[in-house]
Amino acid sequence: MSLKRQTDILQAVRARGSLSITELAARLDVSTETIRRNIQPMLESGALLRFHGGVMAPEAVEEPPFQRRMAVNNESKWAVAALARDRIRDGDSLILDNGTTSAYVAEALGNHSRLTVVTHSAPIAHRLAARNGNRVFMAGGELGGEDAAAFGPAVLDFIRQFHVRYALISVGGITRGGELGDFHLFEAEFARAAMAQAEEAWVIADRSKFGREAPVKVCGLSEVDLLLSDGAPPPEFAARCEEAGVRVVTPDAAAAPA
Repeated sequence: MSLKRQTDILQAVRARGSLSITELAARLDVSTETIRRNIQPMLESGALLRFHGGVMAPEAVEEPPFQRRMAVNNESKWAVAALARDRIRDGDSLILDNGTTSAYVAEALGNHSRLTVVTHSAPIAHRLAARNGNRVFMAGGELGGEDAAAFGPAVLDFIRQFHVRYALISVGGITRGGELGDFHLFEAEFARAAMAQAEEAWVIADRSKFGREAPVKVCGLSEVDLLLSDGAPPPEFAARCEEAGVRVVTPDAAAAPA
């Protein structure tokens, strides 16, 4: 067992957040069996965490505080928010989760009117309530201190009372296999409940989410209608979207002539 190899493994995983065993073997030009032998003590010490088929850095599992996340990839999130803004019309109804990209969408919708918005995020509700004839329905429940969003069974019961045109979901990661994930069980539950109440399910995700592993599964691509991102997804993932009938919209695609 090589200490240098373990160091190389750790550096590679930290650079990407997560890597499969196969990817690590290819990067280090060794067998998958060699990788498995070398990562075992790292898993036992907590230097790495295991997921199905690979490993991730512990820091990749814990998202930073909400306000800090708002500043991460902010230009990309604004680009995604602009795509959503241009597709939402005055009078539309939608569910917004409490992700940072959703907060950017709420800000981008500032000039829209007569929207019906259902959310469990106090910051999003504050951005859109009491302006331009909007109606904002805020789910009740225990309020989280970090992101000022309500959570718990009462929130899910609340949103099941609505039927909306769009559910906008800001996932924590999109795997290479085409699964959408989150870092928190309740956020995944909220996403699934929101999608069930909507005519269309939109995933709003900047490019950093592609290939990023998140431990809690939200859904597969077959349950998504539209993916809004600031850049084209990797070719393999784009092919999966096409197979699943998911429309992918990016700023370049939006600007292209019909």
